[in-house]
Amino acid sequence: MEFLPLFHNIRNRRCVVVGAGSIALRKLRPLLEAGAIIDVIAPDIDERIKELAKKNSLNLNKKYFENKDLNDAILVISATNVKEVNIQVSNHAQLLNIPVNVVDQPELCTVIFPSIVDRSPMLVAISSGGSAPVLARMLRTKLEAIIPSGYGSLAKLAGKFRPLVKEKISDPNGRKAFWEDVFSGDIAELIYSEKNEAAEIELQKKIEHNKAEKLGEVYLVGGGPGDPDLLTFRALRLMQKADIVLYDRLVSKEVLALVRRDAELIFVGKTAGDHPITQENINKKLVEFAQQGNRVLRLKGGDPFIFGRGGEEIEHLGDHGVPFQVVPGITAASGCASYAGIPLTHRDHAQSVRFITGHQKNNELNLNWAELIAPNQTLVFYMGLNGLEIICEKLISFGMDSLTPAALIEKGTTRSQHTYVGNLLTLPGKVREGKAKAPTLIIIGSVVSLHSKLSWFKC
Repeated sequence: MEFLPLFHNIRNRRCVVVGAGSIALRKLRPLLEAGAIIDVIAPDIDERIKELAKKNSLNLNKKYFENKDLNDAILVISATNVKEVNIQVSNHAQLLNIPVNVVDQPELCTVIFPSIVDRSPMLVAISSGGSAPVLARMLRTKLEAIIPSGYGSLAKLAGKFRPLVKEKISDPNGRKAFWEDVFSGDIAELIYSEKNEAAEIELQKKIEHNKAEKLGEVYLVGGGPGDPDLLTFRALRLMQKADIVLYDRLVSKEVLALVRRDAELIFVGKTAGDHPITQENINKKLVEFAQQGNRVLRLKGGDPFIFGRGGEEIEHLGDHGVPFQVVPGITAASGCASYAGIPLTHRDHAQSVRFITGHQKNNELNLNWAELIAPNQTLVFYMGLNGLEIICEKLISFGMDSLTPAALIEKGTTRSQHTYVGNLLTLPGKVREGKAKAPTLIIIGSVVSLHSKLSWFKC
């Protein structure tokens, strides 16, 4: 994050704009809307700016810029087409520790102007860090179309009743749930229909009749194989509602970044041979947090019902009467295979697919190897990196052709994805030479031969 987004209160405070042409005019308007007292400094002043000065707190100074003009300013904007002046303004403002924006020259800026969606007091600011302002404006246009104009009135209503709600509902999580219900229910619809008085009456009733009971719930959500674009809409919605998040090792940083920022994050990941937090302890924590009234997100990589122990967790929740929801995710087999250009089934290659855990117990893989060598099927091994040699050797020893195509996909669907392709004889050597690290997925079968032709994802 190159710029930290902040909202700056400049009402009745002095801001300096150097320059008075059409570019300066664009910057003056939002400053005036925010209630600033503005000094404009320029040897020539646009007629439109002169008109603005007649009706607003806008002081025109027809002169060349001097360093002393920045004294006592809390924000500086340089909007001239003279490079030397822009550099002078930027350097002196930074010397005085005054935030400065130089139009169309991000390298001279300490602050930048975002595109704004104004639903006062609700504001949405969008910025590309100065690299693509047109793209930021395009995004603003899309948001303008989907954010109701009544959001401002809804925010004002909430502000009016916020102290009373805080007094009546002492539990922070209970207040969050209360306001979420207000903002997504009938009261919000009344505001959108411009029935503000009726909305206020209904909100007053809701506060008076609010029950103090704690309503905990668990959301078992599949986070997919890594690419956040593969999350479902429902997963995103629940990720933004959760108070506490228990997440696995296989949840990518990009996916985790989409969780509500003020949620408590608890890592409960396990690696091969290293289980610092047992499954039993995770089950107990889910129940404990929910019974305290929290909305608990159990975030898993891939799909929670495919080698994710999701069934065990919700069974435990059900035994303790804890309500829960399950949101499926794209499992690693589907996601990684698709991104590697390897179809799991294909009319000319495989009419079935098997998902198999490659996790070893006591350095052994106790699988029905005789069934796994059947023709016209694809084998997909989860958690098989450490046992890759054993998998390949066993399949060959039970009769599978040693030249059968095989692939290992490392960090699939992410920008770090790497696909190792070979056969049962050569793949282990290629993987060890490349020093592949988890998470990985192994695919075995003639469909792997399509990788070179169908691979589309470029990291």
